[in-house]
Amino acid sequence: MTPHIEAKENEIAKIVIMPGDPVRAKLIADKFLEDAKLVSNVRGMNTFTGTYKGTKVTIMPSGMGIPSMGIYSYELFKFYNVDKIIKVGTCGSYSKDLDLGDLVLVNGSYSESTYAKVQDNVEDEIMYASDYINFYLRETAEELNKHITIANIHCSDVFYEEDETLKKKLYDKYGCMACEMESFALFHNAKKFGKKAAQILTVTDNLITGERASSENRQNDVMTMIEIAMESVIKL
Repeated sequence: MTPHIEAKENEIAKIVIMPGDPVRAKLIADKFLEDAKLVSNVRGMNTFTGTYKGTKVTIMPSGMGIPSMGIYSYELFKFYNVDKIIKVGTCGSYSKDLDLGDLVLVNGSYSESTYAKVQDNVEDEIMYASDYINFYLRETAEELNKHITIANIHCSDVFYEEDETLKKKLYDKYGCMACEMESFALFHNAKKFGKKAAQILTVTDNLITGERASSENRQNDVMTMIEIAMESVIKL
């Protein structure tokens, strides 16, 4: 047990799928897991362990933002000896080439965050996903006939970005095609502990055109991304 996870050590699988939302974690567990068991609910963070096509998997929410992801992924890697984490989430597009509902497989995560600096005196601006997991996510997407864009993204501490020039700067300098709020901490912690982490995203907002997906479309679109993640788990 940790201050934030009440599960026993053997109740957390070696592979964890992490949505941001605790409600979505329950939806994933209900839809995909067999024999799902609630193993932790500290602060309402519904965490379920079960099997998917014979492979033991834990579904645990990360919450929103770098600090929340930093805490949960740190504890999973260090205290529960988790080997692999796949984050499934939504993102805002910095490019007209990414439409609502498109899928993004994250290569590198750029951030202005001081998370790595404060925790480990690491000053890297970009943290990278696991090539190993990304290979299987990409392969699975192809098998399911789903197009996926491999790209760098911006991991921001700010949800409502007021600087309209920032998107273009990050796209031009770092190739950031979209933004979200958790990957930098996840990838840093994976590197710190010699583990593997990846992130697959669904575009729900285009921050260039102003288009936004409806609540119904958001819920439907994310299921494609989650199916890819779950099908990849049985290969890892």
